[in-house]
Amino acid sequence: MMSHSNTGIQTKKLDLKSLNDKYKKLSVYQRVEHLYQDFEMKDLMLTSSFAATSAFLLKVFSDVNNKQPVYFIDTGYHFKETLTYKEYLTQLYELNVQSIRAPEEKHKDTSDTSMWTKDPNKCCHINKVEPLDIIKKDYKIWISGLMKWQSDYRESLNFFEQRNGITKFYPLLDIGYLERDQFIKDHHLPFHPLKSKGYSSIGCRHCTVPGDDRSGRWNNSPKTECGLHL
Repeated sequence: MMSHSNTGIQTKKLDLKSLNDKYKKLSVYQRVEHLYQDFEMKDLMLTSSFAATSAFLLKVFSDVNNKQPVYFIDTGYHFKETLTYKEYLTQLYELNVQSIRAPEEKHKDTSDTSMWTKDPNKCCHINKVEPLDIIKKDYKIWISGLMKWQSDYRESLNFFEQRNGITKFYPLLDIGYLERDQFIKDHHLPFHPLKSKGYSSIGCRHCTVPGDDRSGRWNNSPKTECGLHL
């Protein structure tokens, strides 16, 4: 399962059409297994927000290759329940989690000015986008758990996409809301503690309220993405 053979897909310029045609026919587990056949682990960057139902993708990677580093962006503004959930899943699946965050002086500026109220885009950029940009340049494929049903923007995505100098891979992209929840129940995966309180999408505590899909994020704002995935 952990073969690192080069199948010819991994060239200087990836053939995204061939990758998408191949992976759309596979199950989620098959997609992750084939990922390690088509690419080397050192080229793969997996991120998780340990949000509402992150256990799905983390469970799959734990089963296929639990040595895969999982990057968690510590914004400094997570709900305490998110940090507890992160620690629980890390131990449950024996994950290799590595936290990254903004330099303290930059984070402090966002806190001192309550930047999330005046310029949420800048706050997200400092606390999420910039910390990931520092490590992103070292990888070829960025894996995340985005799903089409979560927003209009995500509905437009494909399994493999070129974004800002890196190829994005979304192994859960075509998994529906009900299918996701059924997988979690069938495998007895733990939900985020706030999901039972009406939170469908969970980010920083200042910018998240209960709501369906991503409607609870940046409430009363047209903003629906933190900027990481644009």
